Amino acid sequence: MSLKNIDIPKRMKHYNVPGLSLTLIENNHISITENHGVLEERENKNVSTDTIFSACSISKFLTTMLVMKLTEQGLLHLDEDVNEKLVSWKVPRNAFTESKKVTLRNLLSHQSGIIDPKDSFTELDSTIGSPPSMFELLEGKTHYCKKSIEVTYKPESGFHYSDAGYCIIQQLVEDVTEESFQQVVNELLFKPLAMENSTLDMKRLATNSEGFSCGHNKYGEVVDGKYPIYPYPAASGLWTTSIDLAKLAIELMNALKGESKIGISARRAKEIISPQGGKAWSGLGIFLEGSEKEFELTSLGWGIGFQCMVVLFPNMEKGAIIMTNAELGVHQMEGIIGEIYTSLKI
Repeated sequence: MSLKNIDIPKRMKHYNVPGLSLTLIENNHISITENHGVLEERENKNVSTDTIFSACSISKFLTTMLVMKLTEQGLLHLDEDVNEKLVSWKVPRNAFTESKKVTLRNLLSHQSGIIDPKDSFTELDSTIGSPPSMFELLEGKTHYCKKSIEVTYKPESGFHYSDAGYCIIQQLVEDVTEESFQQVVNELLFKPLAMENSTLDMKRLATNSEGFSCGHNKYGEVVDGKYPIYPYPAASGLWTTSIDLAKLAIELMNALKGESKIGISARRAKEIISPQGGKAWSGLGIFLEGSEKEFELTSLGWGIGFQCMVVLFPNMEKGAIIMTNAELGVHQMEGIIGEIYTSLKI
């Protein structure tokens, strides 16, 4: 995979994007990494292979891979009522859950019957105390989610993108492992995949921001706080590099061939990339498009100050990871990420 007919620095200037990191995958190996621009506007720290960006909702892809590892260990089951193993908090029973229970499968595919309350799941506000627990969030007892989470339509009857659903997954992981979500990800994903520049640790940013890119708005200006943090690791808390994301992407494509480093079987990997709930475009934690040779997997991240994308073509063993430190106010495909995507020579 390569790029054609695009001058990335020129397009960055056009879109007011201060920094960008791009990693391409060919034959299930990292083939090219390009880094452009700076970590912070008007500063001279250049983006490098070790520059850490906010991956925002690409965190959901990471969470899906973790869930599949835990299903291999027998700790979780995709089609079991999540209340069977939830301890600290449980999905409230109501008329919608009588005939269809909430499962990991429908939480991962945003088809659980849960809709995020309006204006919920915003960035961390350091002026109102420490980050909330998942229990507090799900109970509606925080600034970040003021209504308790409940099922508001029949599970598997529709699609609603939901951060709350991934908060439930995080609580479930912590209940079955009796460890923090961060610890479990470190042990089962970051360490074995050598994702050395990836973290879910909010305290790390607060104490040492060295190597972290600042977020910028559509005018190329640093956003308030420089490093917006989302205190919902499973949904949107991942900070990482394009190379580390490439390692995670390659792990999925290798797992599809039965060659996983972390022990995810081909059968489990195929579950991730299979349409869910009759939605041809909805996999587990990722989105699907095309077929045969051009079958495509995508995961998008969009938050305050950052936009990014993972795109994979598993049947060709190719892919691309694009990370930027600017939030352009338009969908990724309408900005520089979309231009890079369309310039990829498959």
